[in-house]
Amino acid sequence: MFPLSNWTELDVWAYIERENLEIPSIYYAHEREVFERDGILLAVSEFLPRAGDEHSFIASVRYRTVGDMTITGAVTSTATTVSEVIAEVAATRITERGQTRADDRTSEAAMEDRKREGYF
Repeated sequence: MFPLSNWTELDVWAYIERENLEIPSIYYAHEREVFERDGILLAVSEFLPRAGDEHSFIASVRYRTVGDMTITGAVTSTATTVSEVIAEVAATRITERGQTRADDRTSEAAMEDRKREGYF
């Protein structure tokens, strides 16, 4: 019913490379002010208050997935091209949601678990 839901992040990037698609720059490494919360790098924003012990810093990051900025984190990265992103994705053992989504911290493969359970 949802054939793309079976694609891995690597499948998506291979397709982007093969079709020479243009994508938003947020998916590539860029300097950004972030802070760390529970192991996730979140963007400094007026919509996301920081606790007193959460200090911001500038880091080279990219987003593996894009969603609500209050729960979607960035990853440290220097990848500025599709081929560099592919190399990073191929080397990681944590899914994009497991690494960057605060609401998916129940397991490293929470979304894949939901798929198997018929979530969508």
